[in-house]
Amino acid sequence: MRIHILGVCGTFMAGLAQILKESGHEVSGSDAQFYSPMSDYLKEININTVLGYEAALLPDAELYVIGNALSRGNESVEHILSNNLPYKSGPEILGQELFNRNVFAISGTHGKTSTAYMLTHIFNDQGRDIGYLVGGIAKNFDNPARLGTHKSFVIEADEYDSAFFDKRSKFIHYHPKNLIINNIEFDHADIFNDLNDVKKQFHHLVKIVPESGNIVFFKDDKNTDEVLQKGSYCNLIGINSEKIKINISERELVYEGNTYSLKELPLIGEHNFKNYVCAILAAQIDGIEIQDSIDSLHSFHGVKRRMDKVDEINETKIFDDFAHHPTAIDLSTKAIRNQNQNCKILGIIELGSNTMSSGYHKESLLKSFDSIDNALILDLKESYEGSNIFNSMNDLLGELKNVAQDYDIILIMTNKDSQKFIQPLKNYLEK
Repeated sequence: MRIHILGVCGTFMAGLAQILKESGHEVSGSDAQFYSPMSDYLKEININTVLGYEAALLPDAELYVIGNALSRGNESVEHILSNNLPYKSGPEILGQELFNRNVFAISGTHGKTSTAYMLTHIFNDQGRDIGYLVGGIAKNFDNPARLGTHKSFVIEADEYDSAFFDKRSKFIHYHPKNLIINNIEFDHADIFNDLNDVKKQFHHLVKIVPESGNIVFFKDDKNTDEVLQKGSYCNLIGINSEKIKINISERELVYEGNTYSLKELPLIGEHNFKNYVCAILAAQIDGIEIQDSIDSLHSFHGVKRRMDKVDEINETKIFDDFAHHPTAIDLSTKAIRNQNQNCKILGIIELGSNTMSSGYHKESLLKSFDSIDNALILDLKESYEGSNIFNSMNDLLGELKNVAQDYDIILIMTNKDSQKFIQPLKNYLEK
């Protein structure tokens, strides 16, 4: 089938292009702009691309896949609707491709990308030609997606909606046989009214896991437990239950009385320890022994922009992290403090998500960086007030130049383009 993807330069849609091409389809794509690394990736996998959404540029196709960044008023979208051309959302067409696979869906407010790559790495290292599609770039993987020949397939399962014409969460389309729920918190204030809205979508997801399937979850995560209490129909693998316990301070997993140490695994922080545990237990569902998974994870080097050390200049270390929610900021700052007890640490935080810029998490945000010495916050929506909160990029960079050399570590936390902080900072420190 000839398939054209609108919004192809997004991480999910570029990965989808790879999956569809490997499935035997002829794939092309268009976007408003093409930027690295996805633009380079699309060239490598030989996807023909079109710059812009003018109707005259839209190639002939048997199916158009419309990304959730597009909406009514887009010229290509209007052309497709006006001419009654066939279209679907990205998650829907992906779900159709995965219908007969043993899908491992990695869900939750935090940790989806890292956990999905951890599980994929375990399968790879254990000799399986695993298929996967994960948002983000991992250091052990050349591509964010692959069809694979093994029955099992790992997918990062997002609760965000599928398209302007399909407001169901993406993960509903994936038909998971096995589900990980890392945690559930309020996020995506642009599409959800409150936490109950989010929990409702997770309840829909739980209801489609078959009786023969499995759900890996943390029993002490209140919101997850409440979702499962409303009704679950498969095998529940509860962490911090009678059968499975974890010791966060000692980084130990206790499974049916047997203790496994994760102390030597490379990624730091409570959040990564929990991600490790979820991946290990998910791999066990597919027949991989716990110790074998731990052995495999020794060679997993993490995901780019997840506590990524990008440079060290004049004894100042610069880290780049995707944290943008108070819980993630709290976990990241605690992790870097625990590894650097005697260092002076500065955080740069951009309130880039719709949820954060709305002011919804105001109280928890202010507590989330207690572990570091100081924080400079970029708030373009002017939802917050304070001496360390800046409403323009220039003002924040001006203050950063004044104080940068006073710190041993500068940790940049944003879900947007981090280079707008990193490059000026590097230029200043190099001088």
